[in-house]
Amino acid sequence: MAGLSDAQKDAFWRDGYLTIENAVSPDLLGRLRDTFSDWVEESRGHAVPYGETINNKPRFDVEPEHSAEKPGLRRVNAPVEVSEAYYEAMASSHMTDCVADLIGPNLKFHHSKINSKLPGGATQVKWHQDFPFTPHTNDDVITALLMVDEVTEENGPLEVLPGSHKGEIHGLWHDGVFTGAIDDGIAAECQRKAVRSIGPAGSVCLMHTRLLHGSAPNRSANPRTLFISVYSAEDAVPVSPSPMPNKFEGTVVRGIRTGRVRSIPYEITLPQLPSTASFFDQQAKHKK
Repeated sequence: MAGLSDAQKDAFWRDGYLTIENAVSPDLLGRLRDTFSDWVEESRGHAVPYGETINNKPRFDVEPEHSAEKPGLRRVNAPVEVSEAYYEAMASSHMTDCVADLIGPNLKFHHSKINSKLPGGATQVKWHQDFPFTPHTNDDVITALLMVDEVTEENGPLEVLPGSHKGEIHGLWHDGVFTGAIDDGIAAECQRKAVRSIGPAGSVCLMHTRLLHGSAPNRSANPRTLFISVYSAEDAVPVSPSPMPNKFEGTVVRGIRTGRVRSIPYEITLPQLPSTASFFDQQAKHKK
């Protein structure tokens, strides 16, 4: 499959995001969907977050209202460690090639997760940038959000502020508390100008690490599940521990390992690592 066109590359660097269809094959998409459905069924047997990752955090995170009758599996940490299908999508798909077209040719994997909003779920993501969560020596870092389900206007799509990746890095600490969310006034301005990333299942939204974004709860009758993989240029080196460590962190998935480090000037306050299964609990501390 052909890579990104020059027009697509220009659009990404202008807007800070790009949505493309058919980022994985139909067969792989089916396996991703089946695997997640199995995990949802498994979650019915658990009342609280469960499973274990390499940093002893729960792998599977559930909403506070989760129950066997109405499962609320909202996060799977490092699914590439426990699913061949999710590893293939991260490392060996058209999605991977598209990311390499933007920040390659040497491309490195950082971490992955699944964020899901089941019908009627309360989960929302407050406005933030990814870079302050996972700062690197340079900002050639891309978050790839693969749509495992169709994403519509109604089921809690990703909302972005086009062009905001060219602006400042916003703080996520407020009154001495790391909330993982930007200032409410800035968030309100983002919401007024927000653009939604929607598409059929199998599409991917490629998002620059400094792009401002968030999402609302899923008020529809249909699920909205995203497989999220974070990649960096091979010469971008993390300056803070990963909030989601995994055994594949640092794997070069395209090109070669050069061992070089490239730095750009910026200043941030380092993030606070989550003490629970996901950053949703951190964002819950952000009170308006």
